[in-house]
Amino acid sequence: MRVYISADIEGVAGVVAPLQCQAGNGEYEKARLLMTREVNAVIEGLIEGGATEIVVNDSHGQMTNILPDQLHPAADLILGKPKPMNMACGLDAGFDLFCMTGHHARAGGAGVLSHTTNGFAFAEVRVNGTPCGEPAIYGLYAAELGMPVGLITGDDRTEAENRPLFPDAEFAVVKTAFGQRAARQISVSRAHDLLRLRASQAASRAGQMVARPRPGPFRAEFVMARPALADQMDVLPPAIRVDPLTVAFDCASMAEVIGWMTALSAMSFALR
Repeated sequence: MRVYISADIEGVAGVVAPLQCQAGNGEYEKARLLMTREVNAVIEGLIEGGATEIVVNDSHGQMTNILPDQLHPAADLILGKPKPMNMACGLDAGFDLFCMTGHHARAGGAGVLSHTTNGFAFAEVRVNGTPCGEPAIYGLYAAELGMPVGLITGDDRTEAENRPLFPDAEFAVVKTAFGQRAARQISVSRAHDLLRLRASQAASRAGQMVARPRPGPFRAEFVMARPALADQMDVLPPAIRVDPLTVAFDCASMAEVIGWMTALSAMSFALR
């Protein structure tokens, strides 16, 4: 059984503040260790449930957060950026299960550190009119490749947003949001126990889970955080200017949605 993990940091137990997600300070160093240990707990559970090959993709920021020398030895690790398909780099139809750890609510949502891909750039991302976060977008891409979402971990808002899309998946809620930067979390040790349990259950049920792809085509609408960003994106020939803040792209697949989202995110840095 081949399992892929897309690992983020905002949904990790003990992480509630932007400083914890930004390299170059002591709080970040603590948070990346928490992130690594949560991923390890999931790996242990997956192995217990029958996984024989596990690939972890570091999916936060510069994507060099997980401590390689602290990662469970059973897993391979994808580090760095830019890379194809970003948070799903290396994912292919040969995997049996797609898991997302440390994930968070969408831009415009009420969860802890909620955003979609790039908080500076995007106020909201919509696919065929529906606001989507990273779990929805990448989970639907996995479904497009024929594999189910097996596990999503993060706060309660992350579960609420994504359970309707992925009803077969296991969810591990390690904190309850009180706002965008505040939460009640379970202890780190209890979080690890919960993650192991849910990961084991996901792996043991992998053969019963069903991929649920959405039929295309798709219209991806990107509501930018300010008009100047929309002006920047509007120079792209396929862009459709919807309003002063919004640009849209017609896409044949979720892979194309991810491609445009990644490109616009990168372009936004020119206006920082």
